[in-house]
Amino acid sequence: MPTSDALAPLRLFCRLVFGSGAGLCGLALAAPPSEIPVGSPLGIGQHASASQIASWDIDIAPDGRNLPPGSGSVAQGLEIYRSQCAGCHGADGKGGVGERLVGGQGTLATANPIKTVGSYWPYATTLFDYIRRAMPMNAPQSLSADQVYAVSAYVLYLNGLVPQDAVLSAATLPEIRMPNRDGFSGDPRPDVVDQACMSACGK
Repeated sequence: MPTSDALAPLRLFCRLVFGSGAGLCGLALAAPPSEIPVGSPLGIGQHASASQIASWDIDIAPDGRNLPPGSGSVAQGLEIYRSQCAGCHGADGKGGVGERLVGGQGTLATANPIKTVGSYWPYATTLFDYIRRAMPMNAPQSLSADQVYAVSAYVLYLNGLVPQDAVLSAATLPEIRMPNRDGFSGDPRPDVVDQACMSACGK
């Protein structure tokens, strides 16, 4: 760690560049890091409030736990998709600057697998979780729960997984069985738990 003498050139630099207004430099160089006792409170930051934690606690489990209230139809999803999603994922969901979302069923075991929501993803709830958390790319988390249900319904409709009159909600979304639900295997390494925890986790 640098000593006080080792920091002298930096102090001189601060005086020359900042003159008498070298407040930040002075604070930063007042004591070498080695002189700060380990474990000392630094007096910065604050405890996260319940509302701050809640704003980040939005993950959705495969079985639908933590899905918010609301609903959305395929027809509503079409309009939202056209305005918020088609610019990246293409008008028909087959890709553009963004990933392809549609098609590929039956290709995963071929030399050229096409991994999409319809061919690869194991749970429909994951689609809701990802859209709500990260889309649209230029304004993530800007869609309401109803809008996310609607866009999810439309993407699943494009993949032939729900009918055109489908309305998705916290009750109906987890019921959708994705084609590749059973296409994943557990991790056989002995230091990895390969059974997903679905209840009483951590007990």
